[in-house]
Amino acid sequence: MKSFLSALFLPFLLVSCTVLQPVEDKSVNYLLDSAVPERPITGASPSVAIASPALPGYLDRQQLVSRSAGGELLMNPNHLWGEPLDSGIARVTAANLGRLENSLNIQPVKSFVTLDYQSLLELRITRFEPDATGHVVLECTWKLQPVNGPVAPTRAFTTRVPLAADPLGLQTGRVQAMNEALARLARQIAKSL
Repeated sequence: MKSFLSALFLPFLLVSCTVLQPVEDKSVNYLLDSAVPERPITGASPSVAIASPALPGYLDRQQLVSRSAGGELLMNPNHLWGEPLDSGIARVTAANLGRLENSLNIQPVKSFVTLDYQSLLELRITRFEPDATGHVVLECTWKLQPVNGPVAPTRAFTTRVPLAADPLGLQTGRVQAMNEALARLARQIAKSL
């Protein structure tokens, strides 16, 4: 009886040992970060809330996206954002503007408990990825809307940042270029504060 049970379960055990082996996770997670030099921040003004930026559907995903010369979208399932891209853009924009303006009160809108900010920064990203020429392209519109006051004008912004060589095949050069593009945007916005 034991030999019969062994013969019956032996193939199952062999298959389960090969099929149920752990799979190595080869994914790499990335975060955007401020490219504006860090400094002690002591001021409380201006008080600006950064709204969650509007992203085109093709960028609103966990994978890092690139675009070929023919418009083909390229996504690698192993290179992922560590947070939603819109949250990362809002967080980094707040950090950049806070450092540029010496204000502790420039934060993503969800960090404010009440409407105790003077202006709301609205961003609409239309493009934010590497192109076929080796540059990260950031195209967007932005508006610094006062809480009390007339409707502010919408302004366009475009920048191209060259990608640094990345010999290991990672996306660190791309993320650094994206960080620099967001710093350039923050410098432009800071002129209106």
